[in-house]
Amino acid sequence: MARKAKAVEGEGRITPKKAKNAVAVAKVLGPAVLPVIAPYAVRAAGAARELYDRYQAKKLGVAVDQLGEFSGRGAALHARIAGLTQGLAELKRSAKATDADAAFAKDTQGTLEQLSATVRASERMPAARRKAAHRAVAGELDQLEGKLLHRLGI
Repeated sequence: MARKAKAVEGEGRITPKKAKNAVAVAKVLGPAVLPVIAPYAVRAAGAARELYDRYQAKKLGVAVDQLGEFSGRGAALHARIAGLTQGLAELKRSAKATDADAAFAKDTQGTLEQLSATVRASERMPAARRKAAHRAVAGELDQLEGKLLHRLGI
């Protein structure tokens, strides 16, 4: 019965006295424990950041060292544009490339530059307009990627 009464009084709650005692203990133990724990905390933070960077790079489909080039809300679109640009360069260098392929690569490069400018400009637009612009750019990229894959024989 006495145990039940203590529970009702709030034994598990944080009281000013308990908080004061916890602060006093932290003042005594903190200077002794902090130098031991700090290097591990810094190392853990660095590892967590590296994992997050790898996740972001994988999500965008780029290398970790290229991650800084693709930032903002249009990062995924910029990464797709960069990938298409690389694909066009490979198409031009291909031994099987025809004059039509070279003309396609030249025309598509101009389109990609316009799409890239659109994505950059949309960063400062209101959310609804930005999303509409991003959808339009994504649709155009889908078409261009399909055409490039067809020309590469895939």
